[in-house]
Amino acid sequence: MSPQTSGAAETREFQAETRQLLDLMIHSIYSNPDTFLREVISNSSDALDKLRLAALQDSTLGVDTSDLHIELIPDEQARTLTIRDNGIGMSRDEVVDLIGTLAKSGTGQMREALAAARAAQESGEASEQVTADLIGQFGIGFYSTFMVADTVTLVTRKAGEAAGTRWISGGEGTYTIEEVPDAPQGTSVILQLKPAGGDAALPDYAAESTLRRVVRTYSDFIAWPIRTEVERPAPEPTGDSDEGDEGDDSSAGSTLTETVTLNSQKALWTRPRSEVTDEEYAEFYRHVSHAWDEPLETITLKAEGTFEYQALLFLPTQVPFDLFSQDSKRGVQLYVRRVFIMDDCEELVPPFLRFVKGIVDAQDLSLNVSREILQQDRQIRAIRKRLVKRVLQTIEQIRNDRPQEFRAFWTNFGAVLKEGLISDVDARDQLLAVSTFASTRAASDEASGGDDDEVGTTIAEYISRMADGQEEIYYLTGTSRAAVENSPHLEAFRARGVEVLVLTDPVDEVWVDAVGEVDGRRLRSVAKGDVDLSGIGSDTAEKKDEADSAEFTGLLEWLGEELSDEVKQVRLSQRLTESAACMVGDEFDMTPQLEAMYRASGMEMPVSKRILELNPSHPLVERLRTQYAEDPSAPGLADTARLLSGAAVLAEGGTLTDPAAFAKLLVDRI
Repeated sequence: MSPQTSGAAETREFQAETRQLLDLMIHSIYSNPDTFLREVISNSSDALDKLRLAALQDSTLGVDTSDLHIELIPDEQARTLTIRDNGIGMSRDEVVDLIGTLAKSGTGQMREALAAARAAQESGEASEQVTADLIGQFGIGFYSTFMVADTVTLVTRKAGEAAGTRWISGGEGTYTIEEVPDAPQGTSVILQLKPAGGDAALPDYAAESTLRRVVRTYSDFIAWPIRTEVERPAPEPTGDSDEGDEGDDSSAGSTLTETVTLNSQKALWTRPRSEVTDEEYAEFYRHVSHAWDEPLETITLKAEGTFEYQALLFLPTQVPFDLFSQDSKRGVQLYVRRVFIMDDCEELVPPFLRFVKGIVDAQDLSLNVSREILQQDRQIRAIRKRLVKRVLQTIEQIRNDRPQEFRAFWTNFGAVLKEGLISDVDARDQLLAVSTFASTRAASDEASGGDDDEVGTTIAEYISRMADGQEEIYYLTGTSRAAVENSPHLEAFRARGVEVLVLTDPVDEVWVDAVGEVDGRRLRSVAKGDVDLSGIGSDTAEKKDEADSAEFTGLLEWLGEELSDEVKQVRLSQRLTESAACMVGDEFDMTPQLEAMYRASGMEMPVSKRILELNPSHPLVERLRTQYAEDPSAPGLADTARLLSGAAVLAEGGTLTDPAAFAKLLVDRI
């Protein structure tokens, strides 16, 4: 008997972005329609977990948790499939917020990626895996039902509430919502299925064999029973029959209906690794991460002793779309004695490991502990420390044994890992052991056809190669590798064969100051302070007579006054061998890139002046000195000074204060 309706149904329009997404979904993303059942079952599993937790926390809720389960109800004649659970359910407001409106985080990126996939499909360039990746990557979940259904009906009632809610939509831009007084607790998703086969080659999701296949493939590990009713032939009668019953075949062709459980309900983390296939681990990873890629590595951990726990963690191969979003969820699922406690438990993994997915199942944590107390739990802190250590050990092992895979991993997640160099002093040594950087040596090897940059260099490897007489670790930050490698700041270092680390991630601007030194060797920016490379390496640059500093005193003083609005000092350089000039900072000045980062985040930053260094051996600088000595008031002298200063700003990737004036000055002098 279907629930009765009270009051008129209200028709609403989808949020504009949701409507666009649905259109793309329905007409484009058919590469793996099985996804919808995995997603809906995962939602039901979450609802059952939440009800169990709510019942433990609130004894007055008055719910029966003795038979929590998920039920699949196919109807081949009516062409419907119902996925029902007796979990926590949803209120009317939650239905509108969670289904009528698409989650804000990542919405634009999701639509753009789906639109790109659709365009690729229309041009015949897309593979099936592309669209399958999109479904998992963005966790579309409930919306994936429109891949296989013409109409989707949701009936739900939240535990503890008197009335339920019915939501219906054909995915065409509107939905109706109404109150249902006698809806059962939990959630039912009723799909009016599209025809099987056709252009989309849809499986028959009203067939028991199809449901059994999909559940075994994608949801076998779900902890709650997934049930369905099947018809079986009635057993043949046994024993002697009475004479009067001869010829009675009333039992012939009769059937019996029985309820079967489709999934094994085996928690993968409780089984020996030798008994679990890679495919089972991969599907569990997709379940907990709502992703569709293959895990790069599976990490199993079992601790015994003072307190016991098991962990099953995964390193992904693809970057989650919200990895750098402030609204992104992080953390792993927390269970206690196989009872779900918390999704996205941030206390179990630090922010710099927010891409790690999986579960932790502890034995001794109190089940009725609140989240606030849990955050301070001593055992949680101990588990977190052990997980961090094990994950970093695994990453280091990948770096040593599988350099090609590590290079892709570091490209995707290296910037996130380096955040830990700032925030986690305890893990810093381990992080430095795996943190990998480009360097000027690696760039030279690449140019000559070498492969030493396959995984970059660690700081320990850099230290082992330091030049004779070198006591500091030199680095240069910038917006790109090309910009850093072409910087004039590197000229003297390159001439002497002194290796410099090339740092191009925004986080690099911060962690180098936070770390300060490694193994007693100071991290030193080649773009700050005075540089004295005498006695370090071997100078291979063309030897020239040392310039008499006294000859430049007048020019330097005049330039300092002429450019006082732009620079705080003008001096001769020991770091330039080819370029005429460069801009440098004082020892503790911020770099231009760091200042730009702070301004972009809304912070008010005072304009800081930099130091202009001149190469006394450069013909332009020599000519400028001669012209100034002959006539300090010569026409065009000031313009040459501004061109020199502006060129130095551009050479380091900086921003001119008045680009139009510089461009006009440059054109006028050509």
